[in-house]
Amino acid sequence: MTPAALAAVHRAAFTTPRPWSEKEFAAFLDDRLCFLTVEGPAFALGRVIAGEVELLTLATDPAQQGRGHGRRCLAAFEAEARQRGAETAFLEVAADNDAARALYASAGWRETGVRPRYYHAPDGTRIDAQIMSKTLT
Repeated sequence: MTPAALAAVHRAAFTTPRPWSEKEFAAFLDDRLCFLTVEGPAFALGRVIAGEVELLTLATDPAQQGRGHGRRCLAAFEAEARQRGAETAFLEVAADNDAARALYASAGWRETGVRPRYYHAPDGTRIDAQIMSKTLT
């Protein structure tokens, strides 16, 4: 997927946190520590540093959600992270994003912390970020 395509899917899938721009995706893809996995209309972007991978974002085209694309993309993300030497993984997800939290929990991710009022919603409210982690070894 091109940075423009990634930005388009991200824009369709997210309002909170704010969608990322084509320029932001291009910068991530230029970073040698970052990697992208794509499964049909879903993608995951991550960064591996010192044996740890951060799932920066996972997005699925809303018209294609609920068909397992995100689950397969998450599995591909974890496999690629292992190949790159990651032993542990972490992510942040909006506490009100029940579908994403359920997906991560069903894949073995555990809630390990909270960042209070971390995200800014379009209506001005603040939403906690739920921190989740998983051992990959």
